[in-house]
Amino acid sequence: MRKLLLLLALLLVGCSSVQKLEVKTGFENGGWIPKIYTLDGKDLSPPFEFPNLNPKAKSIAIVVIDPDAHGFVHWIIWNVPPVKRIPEGIPHGREIQRPFHAYQGRNDFGRYGYDGPFPPKGQTHRYVFKVYVLDTVLNLKDASLEELMNAIRGHVIQYGEVVGYYGR
Repeated sequence: MRKLLLLLALLLVGCSSVQKLEVKTGFENGGWIPKIYTLDGKDLSPPFEFPNLNPKAKSIAIVVIDPDAHGFVHWIIWNVPPVKRIPEGIPHGREIQRPFHAYQGRNDFGRYGYDGPFPPKGQTHRYVFKVYVLDTVLNLKDASLEELMNAIRGHVIQYGEVVGYYGR
């Protein structure tokens, strides 16, 4: 199922109408994720900046997965308003009110919100931070990764991602 979802995500991005989104975060693309953004540290969600955010954006969705752990889901958040900057440390909870109103799905740790990297000792894993800019606000109050991916189909106007590495 996870492979199917990843294929779906690639198909969404592969459409010619989807523009590239520049994504900046608390680490370099292809670099090491700072400990503060992991379960070994403060477990804060990293900050994001979107310098070329499409002015037609109505909302943003972010998915964080660990492809080295069979697509383990670390974060699902949607209906983020079209802001150019998301601060670090988004609170846990299904529905958040600060720093903006948005919804978060249950991650594979079983909690609503961001839970950072925590690979087995002696291993280094890749973490993919996928950002979808949508032309709509989703009518979802709770969703799995599969439900979110189905809901955004046909609504992605920009896509970007950042890959980070973390080892223990």
